[in-house]
Amino acid sequence: MRTALLTSTILAAATLAQAAAAQTADADREVEEVTITAARTVLPANALPLTVDVIDAAQLQQQVTIGGSVVDAVAALTPSFSPTRQKLSGAGETLRGRSPLYAINGIPQSTPLRDGSRDGFTIDPFFIDRVEVIFGSNALQGIGGTGGIVNQVTVGAPKAEGLSGRTLLQTVADDEGHGDGFGYKAAGLASWREGAFDATVGAAYETRGAFYDGHGNRVGFDTVQGETQDSESWSLFGRFGYAVSDTARLDLIASRFQLDGDGDYVAMIGNRGTGTPTSAIRGKPPGVPARGRTESAAVSYTDDDLMGGHLVTQLFWNRTRDTFGSDPTPIATFQDARIAPVGTLFDQSENRSKKVGAKLSYERAVPGLPNLTATVGLDILRDKTEQVLIATDRNWVPLTDFRSIAPFVQANLALFDEKVRLAGGLRNENVRIKIDDFTTLAFYGARAVSGGSPEFSDTLVNAGVIVEPVEGVRAYASYAEGYTVPDVGRITRAITRVGVDIDSFLDISPIISNNREIGLELRRGPLSASASYFWSTSTKGQLLVLVGTVFEVQRQRVEIEGLELNATLKTPIDGLTLTAGYADLKGRTDSNGDGNVDIDLDGANISPDRIVGSVNYNNGPWAARLQVQDFLSRGFDGADPRNSFEGYTLVDASVRYDFERWGGVTLAVANLFDTFYIDYNTDTQQPTNNQRFFAGRGRTFTLAWDYRF
Repeated sequence: MRTALLTSTILAAATLAQAAAAQTADADREVEEVTITAARTVLPANALPLTVDVIDAAQLQQQVTIGGSVVDAVAALTPSFSPTRQKLSGAGETLRGRSPLYAINGIPQSTPLRDGSRDGFTIDPFFIDRVEVIFGSNALQGIGGTGGIVNQVTVGAPKAEGLSGRTLLQTVADDEGHGDGFGYKAAGLASWREGAFDATVGAAYETRGAFYDGHGNRVGFDTVQGETQDSESWSLFGRFGYAVSDTARLDLIASRFQLDGDGDYVAMIGNRGTGTPTSAIRGKPPGVPARGRTESAAVSYTDDDLMGGHLVTQLFWNRTRDTFGSDPTPIATFQDARIAPVGTLFDQSENRSKKVGAKLSYERAVPGLPNLTATVGLDILRDKTEQVLIATDRNWVPLTDFRSIAPFVQANLALFDEKVRLAGGLRNENVRIKIDDFTTLAFYGARAVSGGSPEFSDTLVNAGVIVEPVEGVRAYASYAEGYTVPDVGRITRAITRVGVDIDSFLDISPIISNNREIGLELRRGPLSASASYFWSTSTKGQLLVLVGTVFEVQRQRVEIEGLELNATLKTPIDGLTLTAGYADLKGRTDSNGDGNVDIDLDGANISPDRIVGSVNYNNGPWAARLQVQDFLSRGFDGADPRNSFEGYTLVDASVRYDFERWGGVTLAVANLFDTFYIDYNTDTQQPTNNQRFFAGRGRTFTLAWDYRF
């Protein structure tokens, strides 16, 4: 398998090289030196041995208008990202077959201690200026980046003196205009700058109607994990800055995001045998509808010229509360005869997490070695997480106190007039997890568990070489290690043995995934293209495996490899560009513990292969895009044949016109041909679960007006 993919990469590289050679020697070269803040360096992206992508403000606005969220935008533009579930939960959504780290301005949104998978919905996209995507395992931002990093960079400080801002009004409807399918959004942002001081404040409110599939039926509700349909959200944002000097700046950034399900529908169970997906009818589910709330604040001090170097410091605080809904019937896991007769006790859970942390880095050219750039830094993180049952005030997952101290160093050496670069670094992670004595739920035997404070320390390595032999041709090879911790909450809550002591029982050894990658990039004349081949291994990986009706954690060896191809061509027609992309992923795991991988990763742990393409037109006041995503069919060796994925194709469109004085109007259509399809996540898991069998969203129109002043 690896040989075949590697051969494909070599052939692709040869093709790209031939295309580059075909360009004339004096062709204009468009160099876009983008700085990736998530990479924690001021060096441009082409100086790093990484596969990176930046979704700029215009692309992000366009994709969010089509799909509705940052997650939808990343998925649409990134072939190796899983198809989104179109739910509040992102469980099973992966980048290169592993979970990405979601961050806002570098502040981690993920909570791996008890992963509620809500980290893609922690801020309204109206306040995001761009999204930086770093592909593959890395530890640049610490814990969680085993699949890569999705860093959402919020709007920057105003550049002009005085008042400026923007507004947005938007409405959404399905193609049949169902009354309960309409959604509305209003948002505003105002900025003021005077001298050294600036301030930006904003608010956004959105209400979402029910979703309808390609057959005109309501899409079913995942009442436990949560929905974005039939919900309302509101978000606040503030940024306050002060220019201490020409090079130094102090910033305070704060945000609050809350999404609440309205709870207006109950499930109408589907039938997998007949291909009938779960739908919904009017009704009130028991308990509190699923909801999520995230509050975040960060103070940063930066200096672009401190003793000839670049200083970045950040103190941050982040708090989340993610409430899960309930099934129509009482959940078996929550039953306790001491409280109520078994089968009658209603309850639902809520994840509660609080993070505080600090980041410090200093980068500069080494004195006497101007071609050598070095970075030293220190990250500190403390995360307290628990999962409680809110109806009966019981702890399902005990309060878990995570502490990490991680010094790091990076170096980048330019050779031969920057035609060759050598890069590498070390990060030493020192982690302690503290859990007090606790008792499991009655379902697990009400076991008394002795607490403890297990620790581990590991040094993570990255290294790479970049070669740019001629203008516009760049090749690189790299090795990087990323890490996360297993879902400690799922492990502790499921203890059934007597006399367990956390210090001797809990295996918190990190999930270290290495990423080996070779890549080739071109930027010659009208053509920009890239090819990358990667293979990634974790000897003690983490898989979610269904045990009864609840997913639990299993530590297994995991091997993943893949090929990614992307190309953009500017046509002779002014403003018309074509794009294409392809991702081929293979994932295997060790099912019997013998150290050898023997079955495929299932749909909960890896995405389907995908082909994407688009036609884009940007000229004067007009901007338009037609895009296609073809999710290819696949089977899973070692899995139930009923979990095989049939594949589907989706087409989206968007057109925008900017008026000279009155802002811009955008009309977007998601699923242009109203294709009926079954969601990949539910199509490839639990083949006998008729309730968890969801169709994807049908044709949907979005009309938006935005205005800048």
